[in-house]
Amino acid sequence: MTAHPLRLDHLVISARTLDEGTQYVADTLGVAPSGGGAHPLMRTHNRLLNLWGGVYLEVIAVDPQATAPADGSAPRPRLFALDDPATHARLENGPYLSHWVARVERPKHLPTWQAQYPQRIPPVVPMTRADFTWGLTVPDDGAFPAWQGIGDGVLPSLIQWDTTRHPSTALPETEISLKALKGAHPQADTVAAQLRWLGAAHLIELQPTEGAPALVAEFETPDGLRTLK
Repeated sequence: MTAHPLRLDHLVISARTLDEGTQYVADTLGVAPSGGGAHPLMRTHNRLLNLWGGVYLEVIAVDPQATAPADGSAPRPRLFALDDPATHARLENGPYLSHWVARVERPKHLPTWQAQYPQRIPPVVPMTRADFTWGLTVPDDGAFPAWQGIGDGVLPSLIQWDTTRHPSTALPETEISLKALKGAHPQADTVAAQLRWLGAAHLIELQPTEGAPALVAEFETPDGLRTLK
């Protein structure tokens, strides 16, 4: 584990539309995500659900109102593999837990860390939504972070907020808490090694599988244990 272990920042539900993703979360957890906004650079938008402990759940989808760059340049690929045909095909079956994001807190400086280890950490992209600003690791092709060619959403993106203010503080409180984040991967040993190097192995329960990579999140709610996957 690194000298400054990471914290869980948020979980990501990918959806074809925000309404579909919101309904999936509401049906499962009993509370609908709200608020959120647009990410102009990535041409995506989101809704958020607060969880106990400074963590939140994000529903993200392609923003149909987003416009191309004003300078005429080609738009960059959307984050979290939202432009990938394989993602489009999977979303035809409904929203799903696609990814998770780990928080890098100061004094560690995320851009400096990335510059030291560019083979292990994707480029840090400055992003905005309303009055929030942050840096997020996003590969140039918009794919999920990977190590030795292995990613698939089970390895986290890294985020560092520009101020101590966090989106969870601006969201309505809920009685929902994350009990466990679990991951399965056919090359679990390689994924585990990168998680340990990042200082994030304590944030997820990782198991080998002969099937496809997958994430599962278990929540304690007023109505009992609920699961998003």
